[in-house]
Amino acid sequence: MPFSVTWQTLLDECEALAEDATLLTPLSQNRFRIADVQEHRIVVEFLDRDIDETRPLQREQFETLHEHISDVPDGFDLSRLPADADPYPAVLSLHPRFEVDEGTGAIRETDEPTGSQIITGTADTQADEDAGERTEPDVDVYSDALLLIDALERNDLSSLEGLETPALINLYTLLSDIQRDANDLRQDVSDVLLDRLHHDQPVHGQFGSVQRTTRRNRDLKDDDEVLARLEDAGVDRERVLSVDRSKVDDALDVTGLSESDVYEIDETEYVRKAEVDEEQRETRLQGLKDRLTTSDDPEAEELREEIEELESRIEELTEFKTGREYHTRSSAE
Repeated sequence: MPFSVTWQTLLDECEALAEDATLLTPLSQNRFRIADVQEHRIVVEFLDRDIDETRPLQREQFETLHEHISDVPDGFDLSRLPADADPYPAVLSLHPRFEVDEGTGAIRETDEPTGSQIITGTADTQADEDAGERTEPDVDVYSDALLLIDALERNDLSSLEGLETPALINLYTLLSDIQRDANDLRQDVSDVLLDRLHHDQPVHGQFGSVQRTTRRNRDLKDDDEVLARLEDAGVDRERVLSVDRSKVDDALDVTGLSESDVYEIDETEYVRKAEVDEEQRETRLQGLKDRLTTSDDPEAEELREEIEELESRIEELTEFKTGREYHTRSSAE
């Protein structure tokens, strides 16, 4: 199929978009809109506060991208694009025969029409439509967060010294559990994100940005091999030999020496969570949910709204918008 036909179809798709349709660049996740559709170019307007510009996307550049895609059966690697060319695959994916695969970080031509590039309504609008179908997230941090909110509202935190010991224990236990559960969920989210980040540039979300980085870890090879290599290089083995802590501990077991003879000891006292009363926590949590469901008290309504807001925050913080997703903004946005 000649590119002229592809180009005309793309222009038609762009003109058919709603005026407030929002697109996302697949790599940097920058939001933009189609500002104007012309015979030889498509003008886009970026919406993020750190990118205040209108940019024309030239027909010739789309044709070049089309040629690259045609040359690679498995799809064109988006990381090969120049940084300022990120909007081109996002716009081209509006064509029914092209799609961005966020899993592989590539754009490819398909035999069947694709229909997943546009989402009707904004995320906020969709959330409002689904409000009557809300379900409790199946993550431990959710229940702990509800209990912590209740504890925070019941105690005056302006002076921790004035709180009773049981109240402080409850706060410490819940904060400890939330820290652990949040870290577990954070790691799960990180594992999924890692498969979707294909470059070292920051990718932005509503509350912040993330970036793919590489951590370099080093482990020494076998002792004999290391010492032999160093001696071959003219380094005396005595220069790199040090006291092995595990061997020192073994020696203490068979001698009359005490720890203080060979260790500088500094003791620090701290609080450690000893146990958790799961039954009491479940009872309290269920009571909170029941009270919120049945009570008509204005304070209960306020707490219901706060919990719904918390659910929304959790959903937003764990959500990742892929390069294939587009949405229109609501009037409230």
